Amino acid sequence: MTTLTREEIVRGLAENRETPNGAVRNAHAEALAGAAEASGDRALFREALDNLINAYLYSAESPKILVPFARLLQEYDKDPGAFSEWEAHALFWQFKWVATAISDSPGIPLESATGWLDEMERRYRIAGYSERPVREAEMWFADAIGEDERAERAFRRWLAADRDDMSDCRACELNGQGQYAVLHGNDAEALELWRPVLDGDLTCAEEPHRLLATSLLPLLRLGRTDEARSHHLRGYRMARGNESLLPSVGKHIEFCALTGNEPRGLEILAEHSAYVAPLANLDDRLAFHGGILVLLRRLKELGHGQTPAVPYDGSPRTVAELYEVLYPGCLDIARQFDARNGTARVSDRFLARVGREPLVGELPLGVRSAKLPQTAAPDRVRASVPASVASGPVSAPDGFAELVERARRARDLSHPATDALWAEVAVRVDALPEVDPLVRADLADQWALAAARSGAGEAPQLLTAVRDDYRALGRAERAALAELRLAGVAAQSEAAPAEVRALLRGALRAAETLDTSEPLRARRIALAELSAIRIESYLRSVETADGYDHHDHHGVLAAELTEFVSAHEGVLADLVAEAEEMLGRVTLAQGDPERAVPLLAASASRAVAAGRPWQAVDPLVLRAGVLLSLDRPEEAEAAARSALEHAAEVTDAEVQGVARLTLADILLRRGDAAAESAEHALASSHWFDRAGLTADSGAQARLLLARAYAGNGRNAEAAEVLQSALADLLEHGDQQAVSVREFLGDLLRRLNEPRPAAEQYLLAAEIAKGWEDPRPQAGLAQSAADTLSDAGLALESVAAYERALELHRLTGDAPVAEVRVLRSLAWLGLREEVTAETVAGARKRMAEAAEVLEAALATQPGVPELCSELAQTWHQLAQVLDRYVNANEHSDEAEVGALGDGGSQPATRLDGAAVDALRLEEIELWDRAARGYAELGPDHLRDRFQCLNNAAWTEQERGDAQAGAARVSALIDEVRALPEDDVPDWVLPSAERLLARLNEGE
Repeated sequence: MTTLTREEIVRGLAENRETPNGAVRNAHAEALAGAAEASGDRALFREALDNLINAYLYSAESPKILVPFARLLQEYDKDPGAFSEWEAHALFWQFKWVATAISDSPGIPLESATGWLDEMERRYRIAGYSERPVREAEMWFADAIGEDERAERAFRRWLAADRDDMSDCRACELNGQGQYAVLHGNDAEALELWRPVLDGDLTCAEEPHRLLATSLLPLLRLGRTDEARSHHLRGYRMARGNESLLPSVGKHIEFCALTGNEPRGLEILAEHSAYVAPLANLDDRLAFHGGILVLLRRLKELGHGQTPAVPYDGSPRTVAELYEVLYPGCLDIARQFDARNGTARVSDRFLARVGREPLVGELPLGVRSAKLPQTAAPDRVRASVPASVASGPVSAPDGFAELVERARRARDLSHPATDALWAEVAVRVDALPEVDPLVRADLADQWALAAARSGAGEAPQLLTAVRDDYRALGRAERAALAELRLAGVAAQSEAAPAEVRALLRGALRAAETLDTSEPLRARRIALAELSAIRIESYLRSVETADGYDHHDHHGVLAAELTEFVSAHEGVLADLVAEAEEMLGRVTLAQGDPERAVPLLAASASRAVAAGRPWQAVDPLVLRAGVLLSLDRPEEAEAAARSALEHAAEVTDAEVQGVARLTLADILLRRGDAAAESAEHALASSHWFDRAGLTADSGAQARLLLARAYAGNGRNAEAAEVLQSALADLLEHGDQQAVSVREFLGDLLRRLNEPRPAAEQYLLAAEIAKGWEDPRPQAGLAQSAADTLSDAGLALESVAAYERALELHRLTGDAPVAEVRVLRSLAWLGLREEVTAETVAGARKRMAEAAEVLEAALATQPGVPELCSELAQTWHQLAQVLDRYVNANEHSDEAEVGALGDGGSQPATRLDGAAVDALRLEEIELWDRAARGYAELGPDHLRDRFQCLNNAAWTEQERGDAQAGAARVSALIDEVRALPEDDVPDWVLPSAERLLARLNEGE
């Protein structure tokens, strides 16, 4: 191995600390420790050992810390005085990590493990530290080896011991205390202990990451499913890809398996497939693989054993194959622990975990997941009947005759459960020795209707056979309905208009020739008339497709529907309701939304009055959308809520999704109902997934869900949901693609993820590049630049700002955006060094900003936003000069350089006259800015006060404290003269404190 110099080792250690956790960092840390030891520099060796311990700790190889820690402890025993106070503290702190490592390593004999704990206790006592960390380590060790009484004593002593600077942070301690409560069956107590961490009041490097995962099952057991969903979305985002948090990833996979989200669990497993191989940390492997095994077992039970999982040992594995590989390995690890500990506790807990049954049948998560492949259909079709139907008035009875009767009543009402009930009849009929021919005909009718709905080619033949069967059985009223369906199928299959019209005439004749005593005669005639109106409208549009006046077409259709409503009003409410809904839609097509509103309302009311509330859903949803477009949000919300209420018995998943999405959209627009909006958007996405519309309506529902989460401050959940649907949303046109990427960038920026946020802004800007209007691209380029700057990527942010500036200037109507870019460029120029040249560059940018604003004010005098930005520009220019003065005063010698084209050139320090001139300029700029803020009124009082404060202290630095005090005194007098209600509470106390400090300084 090439010998490294001391400088190379030092630089390598600095780089290693910034390297992502994992095997690569560990290997580099090992090499650096070896090089440091070979160098003979004991201080450098100690630093390298400390770095190696930290690298191991935050990886899957944490048990390896024992060796470098023992070496570091030897160094301490040789010469404690060589350790600084900080190094000694770090050494004793690492004892706690060792205590965890020995407990988690079955290869360490029980006697050695106990010896390490005793050594930790002895050294802490000698060093004067509290026993608190010792007792915590003892508690977990005693629990692992089955000594429950000892564990309880250690737990009590842990809580009773004093906290000192060797204690774990409060977040980590609460994690442990809550986990101990869970082990004793106290989920509610644990969650109460964890509340400060879960709410974000207490945090650390790995909290709340771990606790968000640990809290999942306790929340589910307590029925707090909304919180569990939230913790999964937030927590998995924090744990994803972090090697030291693989046990937490395993808990998220387990959560998916126990909530009906097996596809999501498989996706998480795939994202961490590289870690499925044996891990050096056996305890982590047991925890991570244990969660995976819960998922794999559940998938096998659901019939997905042959579904591809992830590779293992370089070979692709199915679910069943991976289970057969991981299960024995985990069981062997558990038994190694048991052999060491002298108890079956670890094995018992592992087996209980893997055998857990689902805690929730199906918990929608909101994120998009691929569907599992179809397995064999269940034996009984009845399983597909929704619970709301199965428990409702048309639920399937036990008696076959009663079942048939209910199916017929549901059919006559067009009830949403009709298909499910006839499917149940079909299942039962095969077991009967003899079947009523009418039941056979009814079943054939259902099959023919299903074929007609799906556009199957055999639909006409099936319907003809049904018609003939009903005629033979003397059921002319059913035969007439089959005749009408034949006409509908012909139109649907684009048959010749003459053929379709002939079928319509035949259907009407069949209805009219029914016996006058037939109760359904009037209904069949009316249904034939309404169907003829609808189909004839379609035929007219087909026959006159070229150059046809659609306004006339809509007018004819509206007249026919109006006549139908008048003719049948008060008799056939459901058909009249259907006609009014059609009329409302035609009115909308004619551009008359105001007239459509009452028509749609009447349609819904008639449907409800007719005992068919499910028929009211579509007109109510449409009415809600129309009302929203008319800026009548309260009425729109009422209509949407009514639609959702009437959808209780609707079994069509798409209708359920649309009803919920409509209400969610209205609530989100309301501005104060983001939480409820999220509930409905979540349910909507779930229903659209069921309907097979994940990539279309489901994606829009997820977009709205993300916006609702963001509106409620739940940015991590919003980002997780949005990213899951991003690929689908990008397929819905450039406008949406730009909007979605910008929204995701905003979310990531709020989550302090500037690099990925900037990437989204730049991708959005690229899409908008070819648009005629450059403003969207300019705004996105500026957002990208701001975010790149936040990420410390100065060169990239400068390029983005320059592009944004170019685009803003193209628009010619964005002075505020332009000057903000110029000011940002000014500050970026000072990021690396403050020199005469960089300050000159910043001055130039600030001057350009002021010129832009002054030009804008010349055409729009007194615009508050422009005036405020101008004051802010002078304010910031003063800050630039102040930074230059400070940099000059803190340089030891000629360090304030001038950077020319040829590179850095030394320059002499600014002399006293130059510094004083700069300070005078600062004061003048702050005064000018303060006058600008004063003209803008009380809303800018804080900015004005800041300028006055800066000017006053700069006066004092010039040796003229009286001038600064005079400024503050004048402000105090001015404020005291104002009405009390116009003065913010903070102004006078702040000004008086400033005056006192200035006078003291004098």
